[in-house]
Amino acid sequence: MWPILFFWTFVVVYIVLVASTVTVVLLENRQPAKTIAWTIVLVMLPILGLIIFYFFGQNIRKDRYISRRQYALLTRRMLAGVSQVSPEAVPQAYAPLIRLFEKTNNAVLTPIRHIDGYNTGGSWIAALLRDFAAAKETIHLETYIIENDPVGRLVRDALADKAREGVKVRLIYDDVGCWHTKLDFFQPLIDAGAEVEAFLPVRFPSLTHKVNYRNHRKVCVVDGRVGFIGGMNIAMRYVSRRERLWRDMHLRIEGGAVADLQRLFLADWCFIRGEGEDIDEAIPRLTAPSAGRPDVPDCLMQIVPSNPVSRYPEIMYGLTWIIQHARRYVYIQTPYFMPTEPVLQALQTAAMSGVDVRLMVPERPDAFWLRYVNDSYFTVVLQAGIKVYTYREGFLHSKCAVADDDWCTVGSSNMDFRSFENNFEANAFIYGHPAAKALRQAFEDDLKGCEEVKLSQWRHRPWRRRLLESHTRIHSPLL
Repeated sequence: MWPILFFWTFVVVYIVLVASTVTVVLLENRQPAKTIAWTIVLVMLPILGLIIFYFFGQNIRKDRYISRRQYALLTRRMLAGVSQVSPEAVPQAYAPLIRLFEKTNNAVLTPIRHIDGYNTGGSWIAALLRDFAAAKETIHLETYIIENDPVGRLVRDALADKAREGVKVRLIYDDVGCWHTKLDFFQPLIDAGAEVEAFLPVRFPSLTHKVNYRNHRKVCVVDGRVGFIGGMNIAMRYVSRRERLWRDMHLRIEGGAVADLQRLFLADWCFIRGEGEDIDEAIPRLTAPSAGRPDVPDCLMQIVPSNPVSRYPEIMYGLTWIIQHARRYVYIQTPYFMPTEPVLQALQTAAMSGVDVRLMVPERPDAFWLRYVNDSYFTVVLQAGIKVYTYREGFLHSKCAVADDDWCTVGSSNMDFRSFENNFEANAFIYGHPAAKALRQAFEDDLKGCEEVKLSQWRHRPWRRRLLESHTRIHSPLL
């Protein structure tokens, strides 16, 4: 008698709990795709669906926790600056996009004095260590992942050496990205005098406040004169050829944009510490030209951050605008292709209007189900005339786009819902021929390691694969 009564009581309580949770999802007026996805998860996954929603689906806790720390206001204050570009020098074809970024998050347009691109982990780590060795005053490093492996220890020890020399070293790492990195890994760095902070530490019972909103940025500033931004984390898999080769893109920058990277780092630092930071004395040094470097002709940059409490998804808006206004071509590299509806429609519209749209994704992402999510979009983009290439020589982790030989972007944002809406991200939007042509050449070089996906062949893939694609596609807004 009692087991039966307990069972039916549990069933009734569970149904009421699921129904009330679905009602909350509906009342929050999310994007329809997300609302449908969460409803399916809650209804089709008994108990597990509620657990997943509790950890990853709540918006109320995000707004209360992150807004309470006034992150958006802090970022706008830190990023507030004066454009170093005369109105006559602003590229008129992109003036509306530049104004959009200036209006939404004070992204200042600045000239670039020198820029280098690295598409392998070995070349990037070598450049990073060279600038660490030359540092005299400050090193500010922000990364999603730093692993306890030979590369992670090499970078940690280099930072510790500079801290012992009197250089002010600060490190921000994401707590979820570094779940496998134990706290004692950072102790030698702390003992050397460096300051180390985890971004939104995930600890019970407050785990659900933070686990869904991660700092995915990869930013470094050395002495306020050199900045790094891109998609590379600090781990052996980016360097070792014994594992499958990682293809990525990271930039080294000299010029006015370094000041914006410094301000962005300081905004995150103050958010973590819950304290103010006097950066007035640092600003002249940040914006001073680098001696001995000529200006890169016709190359301007905006550092565009995004975060989950921003009123607008700035990076997504920027990519959508570029795709819609491209005249000749748009080439995109992304490890995860789960576009929001506006981005997908912009890609389809551009291709159908005659723009050469090319998409490059890895043949095998770093999680098996992500391959099927990526693949689930191939049919609709191929039908629109978009050319799709799968990179086969390793894992393609680049987050890049280039258009019309005069615009490009490199950063941490993937082309998926999580990067656009839930993560703290940062991209460099670059206007000018030299950088765009270099990134286009890198894309074309990577094509040599790709296989093009043909619509006629794609339609004949096995039905089991189609079923997996359809199943994972439903959950793409949540991944």
